[in-house]
Amino acid sequence: MSMLTPPGMGGQYRITGDKYPRMRRPRGRRRLAFLVVASVTALGLIGWGTLQLIDVFTGGGDTATAAGAKADCGSKVTPSAKASAASARLAAALPKPGQITVNVLNATPRSGLAKETADELKKRGFKIGDVGNATAAYDKKVPGAGILLGAKGADQAALPVLNTQLSGAELKTDGRAKATTVDLIIGTGFKALTKKEDADQALTVLAQPKPAPSTSKKSC
Repeated sequence: MSMLTPPGMGGQYRITGDKYPRMRRPRGRRRLAFLVVASVTALGLIGWGTLQLIDVFTGGGDTATAAGAKADCGSKVTPSAKASAASARLAAALPKPGQITVNVLNATPRSGLAKETADELKKRGFKIGDVGNATAAYDKKVPGAGILLGAKGADQAALPVLNTQLSGAELKTDGRAKATTVDLIIGTGFKALTKKEDADQALTVLAQPKPAPSTSKKSC
């Protein structure tokens, strides 16, 4: 009996030849390895897709930033000499309060309001013209603080100067010839003139020329 014959077999079964049974890996391990690889691949694809969506909705992040930096490098805002000169001429053309005659007209039911306002404007250096009630076209028909009315030429001269004394007033023009004579029509929303210190500051700012910005390109 051969040594390879299992005990008790009586020599009926022998293992002959040079071929032996092959040992195979359990199928469960192969399936587990496949599932792990598939899961890792799926997670990678999901992450890549998420990054692509973020890039689309944010406009390309780095590309946009680089483009913005290049645009900033290629342009520069500088004051325009012509615009500054025009602003200086406009500021120089503004009349002084003593050169403006103001007609103070009351369009409210409160009596004595026109005289009180006229007296305060006179203290602030304005000339006073007519003082009284507003015409029927405006009487009790001005809901705001008031209307500043003057010639078309006063739109960039006397009216802005007077407007520093009454914030919230509406500026309007008519067909009168003299640009230095304007009307202050007091409306029902009027409470008081602007505080003198605030009005003086606004007048100072109005008289200062403002440089206008212009865009010029330069190479980086």
